Amino acid sequence: MQELLNNTKKELESTLARLNADIAVIHSARATPALVENILVPAYGNKMPLRELASLSVPDARTIIVQPWDVSVLSEIQNAFVSSNFGFGVTVEEKFIRLTLPQLSEERRGEILKILGRKVEDIRISVRRVRDHAMKSAEEMEKSKMISEDMKFRTREGVQKLVDEFNKKILAAEEKKAQEISG
Repeated sequence: MQELLNNTKKELESTLARLNADIAVIHSARATPALVENILVPAYGNKMPLRELASLSVPDARTIIVQPWDVSVLSEIQNAFVSSNFGFGVTVEEKFIRLTLPQLSEERRGEILKILGRKVEDIRISVRRVRDHAMKSAEEMEKSKMISEDMKFRTREGVQKLVDEFNKKILAAEEKKAQEISG
């Protein structure tokens, strides 16, 4: 029983981590390195994530500074931003790139909130699948006489408790991101 609960918790943690990674890259009213750190840049014969080529800093709410460790890749990084269609203002300085986030219009905020809602709903579906799988496993264990009927019900209660806990975390993450988007 405990092994099933531990596996369920690991799956739910993985699902929550996926949500956090997905919503980190959603453009909000505030600049954050997570918006750009995974942009692939063709450098040294490979496509590499930006975080492996440069340091990222946020001097103010709408600016990200990208300072490559090797200045020779500056133009490749600039081209990656221009072709990524993120809508950032890209200014190349001598040894770094300044990215300026545009102000969000009300229409764009609404679109971004819809995207957030879809991502959260996808994660909720994943959580339900994890729950259903765990519940089915408890049923099968009881049918094969590995656990008693009482143990099956306690396991199901434990799984539901975990799911409720993770649903609260998902809701909190959604509310926090929605607040960032709304400014």
